[in-house]
Amino acid sequence: MKHKFLISGGGTGGHIFPAISIANALKKQVPDAEILFVGALGRMEMERVPAAGYPIEGLPVSGLDRKNMLRNINVLWNLGRSLLLARKIIKRFKPDVAIGVGGYASAPTLRAASAFGVPTVLQEQNSYAGVTNKLLAKKAKRICVAYEGMEKFFPKEKIVLTGNPVRQDLFSIAPKTSEAYNFFNLDPKKKTILVVGGSLGARTINQSIIAGLNKLAKSDDVQVIWQTGKFYIKDARKATECHTTIGLLVTDFVSRMDLAYSIADLVVSRAGASSISELCLLAKPVILVPSPNVAEDHQTQNALALVRKDAAVMIKDVDAKEQLVDKALELINNEAELKKLSDNILKMAEKDSADRIANEILKLI
Repeated sequence: MKHKFLISGGGTGGHIFPAISIANALKKQVPDAEILFVGALGRMEMERVPAAGYPIEGLPVSGLDRKNMLRNINVLWNLGRSLLLARKIIKRFKPDVAIGVGGYASAPTLRAASAFGVPTVLQEQNSYAGVTNKLLAKKAKRICVAYEGMEKFFPKEKIVLTGNPVRQDLFSIAPKTSEAYNFFNLDPKKKTILVVGGSLGARTINQSIIAGLNKLAKSDDVQVIWQTGKFYIKDARKATECHTTIGLLVTDFVSRMDLAYSIADLVVSRAGASSISELCLLAKPVILVPSPNVAEDHQTQNALALVRKDAAVMIKDVDAKEQLVDKALELINNEAELKKLSDNILKMAEKDSADRIANEILKLI
């Protein structure tokens, strides 16, 4: 008899990538398994999941509008419809286990699975648990987490520390490879700062780099790979027109993050769970600038989990314009501090996360 797994959640790349990684790990261990995804209509999972080779069904579910309460009438109506649709999907597909990775769609889907007696597994990527996973925890059989101390959110006996699945292609390139320097047309003799703000970009990080361009221009031994995101590339290019002499690569998207990480001596990043998991496994010194525009300020909690172990430097979003470039230049020239951050962040790495999560799921069959 074929085993069937249902995976639900999404909304952002931080949810979708772990979901696909878990599916791939299940397929590796149970090659003839049937896997069905359930996502939210109109969100990026509806494109990304089929591109990864898996079927997906969409629910008309969305988050609450905290600014315009009248709009929530429609949100609640769609939630009711989603619960009914999720029940139909569970009845038809009959999964052995349902897995929730967070995001809008996982709430109705896992609620429906529990109602039909299907064991459920949650994957919580952040150090501060999301509302959806906290609501679903009571009925869950296992809760796979990436940080210690999650018993303040979930029943201790259900928690398994697995870490977050990350992109495996990042580990296929050796550090400081000449291929990477050639790809970006950068100088192997100079220190490299990699600035990333996610695929859409991070406004504060970009404004901070623009504010500090003159200081970067005076640092002859430092070069920068600056991923602006698609919304900020015009502003960044305009700001750098008069700074063509410095080693500064400005791009809206880095197609080869494996090569970028390979030569990065220091990374500047938001504090999303997936990014942090990658940085831990790659042992990269990092300055984290948590986004203030996320639920429950969870990025600050993610960053603090590293800062408390001397594994990262954190600069608050409101302070970044004044402090970020100064701190980056100070840090990149301090070999002892870079080594300490690298050693400590590696201690927080959780390896083979997708396989470990798949093992927990298979134990329930």
